[in-house]
Amino acid sequence: MLEINDLYVGYYEDLHILRGLSLTAETGKLTTILGANGVGKSTLLKAVYGFLKPHSGKVLLNGRDVTGTATHRLIDLGISYIPQQPGVFKHMSVRENLMMGAWTFKNDKTRMESKIEENYERFPILHEKQHDPAGSLSGGQQRMVEIGRTLMTDPEVILVDEPTAGLAKMLSEEVYRMLVDLRDREKLTIMLVDQEIREALKIADYVYVLELGRNKFEGPASDFDDLEKAFWA
Repeated sequence: MLEINDLYVGYYEDLHILRGLSLTAETGKLTTILGANGVGKSTLLKAVYGFLKPHSGKVLLNGRDVTGTATHRLIDLGISYIPQQPGVFKHMSVRENLMMGAWTFKNDKTRMESKIEENYERFPILHEKQHDPAGSLSGGQQRMVEIGRTLMTDPEVILVDEPTAGLAKMLSEEVYRMLVDLRDREKLTIMLVDQEIREALKIADYVYVLELGRNKFEGPASDFDDLEKAFWA
């Protein structure tokens, strides 16, 4: 379980983007963070993942305080991050991209090969295209490579920032299916930041809506059927 308690975070010492934010991502559930641009959704993920150091508050992983922990240590502890902007190495092969996810255990060739094979079983198209440049794949397949690379380290928690930004509707649906499979089949804990409100609500277990860096609403996804009431009340 990932817990954020009374978090204050900003890019400047006296200017907080998050202002006392608290939320919980339950184990094996998909927790969605919604809100308008600029309310602090991506800032939250960066603070959890060690890119930003909170001014106050705590980040807890299974009860352990990991606030401000360096990113490479968080990977070892079981937290991984998929950023909004596509992050494949376009001129490298699919296989080489997956290998980049194993940099924390790059000398353990047996483990690396085992994890690559797991990804090929998970995403058969990556096996088919393993020697192709990652940049030649469709947008949805490139997201598949990113997710596969993230899973090389056996994370417990995945932070996902607007995974369908810039993708066509058909490719977006493919990405959402991947996230659902990771939750349902592999029991991963997923914290999803998204602008695609209706699509995100379809796959969410629990939802938080932010406003100006604070909690505005929260509840099970079923409580958010009336989107107009939730977002403009």
